[in-house]
Formats: sequence, C-alpha cells, structure tokens
Amino acid sequence: MSIEEQSNLRLGPDSNIIYPIQVQYCGNCSLPIEYCEYYPEYEKCKQWLERNLPTEFEKVKLEDNNTEVGGGEDEKKRQKRGGKGMLKTKKKEDVPKLVTVSRAPRGKKKSVTVVTGLSTFDIDLKVAAKFFGSKFACGSSVTGDDEIVIQGDVKDELFEVIPEKWPQIDEDSIDDLGDQKR
Repeated sequence: MSIEEQSNLRLGPDSNIIYPIQVQYCGNCSLPIEYCEYYPEYEKCKQWLERNLPTEFEKVKLEDNNTEVGGGEDEKKRQKRGGKGMLKTKKKEDVPKLVTVSRAPRGKKKSVTVVTGLSTFDIDLKVAAKFFGSKFACGSSVTGDDEIVIQGDVKDELFEVIPEKWPQIDEDSIDDLGDQKR
C-alpha cells in the first residue's frame, strides 16, 4: 500500500456521523430496521414500521421502489430455513387413538405397569404420571415420548381409573398387551 492510499484511510470517528449511534429496532422481528428485509415475514415488519416509525417507513419504501425498477424479473428470494422467523408447525399424524397398558418385570419378583398412548388424546403426560403416583401411592414417571411407567402391578385398576379421570377415553380405547419384556 502506498503512502497516498494510507492517508485516505482514516482511523477514529467519522466527522459525518453523530455519536453515540442510535439503532432503531423493529417491534415485529426485533432486528435493526435495516435488516427487516431478511426476515421471512417482511410484510408484517413494513406494517409495523408504517404505524410506529413513519419516517423510516418512507425510506424503506423509497429503497423498495429503487430495487424494483433495477431488478425487474429477478425478485428477491426470502430466506426459508432456520432462525427465529420460522414458525414451527406440529404435524398431526393420523395415529389411532388407543391407550395400551402392559406389565413388565422389574427385578425378580417385582413388576412395573407401562401405559402408552395417552398423548394421542392430548393428555399431559407429566400430569398423568403425577396422578397415577398419587392414586396408587407409588412411583410414576414419564419415559420416552409417549410412555408412563408406574411402579407395581396396577394394570387391572387402570381400566377403571383412566376413563373415570379422562372421560374422552372410553374403556374400548384401552388395550391390554399383557406381560411384556423390557
């Protein structure tokens, strides 16, 4: 680099900028407003800017008009993956609504009761495990995605307790798998 090029590069604050720099953030995406265009729901950001910061909205509107004239057919592609902007949707699969009850050995003479399928009826498994633990005076815990393990052999009582506690589950929806190996 020559001496002339080094003299053009300046260190320190710029005389054209007022310090400290005030950054304005969007109320919709919580990004600085110049980065809103990279947010997947850019139209909502524009609406927020129009309502709350009309002067900044005018700048954004002018910039959009300039890019549209120059861009023509090449429309900007929005980011489609990851980040805060992606809305997560739960996929409702058509899983048959069935509660299964089975008994599994634990040690030599002891056993546990395994209940699966309660989440297909939109029942909170932690609440159900706590209910079973207090109802049968034993330990009960959630293991896996849709499985509750109850200490002891309480399989026969569950056929009466479950429909009593949760009326949306009738006795025909409860299936006995018998003794299982864990």
